[in-house]
Amino acid sequence: MLRFILIMSGWLSVALAVLGVVLPLLPTTPFVLLAAWCFARSSPRFHHWLLYRSWFGSYLRNWQQYRAMPPGAKPRAIALVAVTFAISLWVVKLWWVRGILVVMLLLLFIFLARIPVVDEKQQKS
Repeated sequence: MLRFILIMSGWLSVALAVLGVVLPLLPTTPFVLLAAWCFARSSPRFHHWLLYRSWFGSYLRNWQQYRAMPPGAKPRAIALVAVTFAISLWVVKLWWVRGILVVMLLLLFIFLARIPVVDEKQQKS
C-alpha cells in the first residue's frame, strides 16, 4: 500500500512540476525533487525514467552527483526569476506587497548565487 501511495505521489509531483514549467506561480523544482524521492523509494523503473528519460533528468543527476546546477541553467533561472518578479512588481499596486516581493527577490537571488555550477571537466568524467 505504501508503495502505491509513493508511486501516485511521484506521478502527481511530476504532473505539478510540468505545470510549474508554464505557470509562474507554481514552483517546478520542489515537485521534481519530491517525485525523485518518491520514485527512489517505490519504483526503480520510474526513478530511472525520471533521471534518464524526462526533461528534468540532467538537472536531477547534476544535483545528486555534484550538488550543483548544469552550465547555463543558473543564468536562465536568474533571468526567468527577474522577468517574473518584474511583471509582478509592475502589476501589484500595494506598496507593502511590493516590499515583500523585493525582499523575496533579493533572497532568491542570494540563494541562486550560492548554488555552484558543474564545470565541463566534472561533467565529462
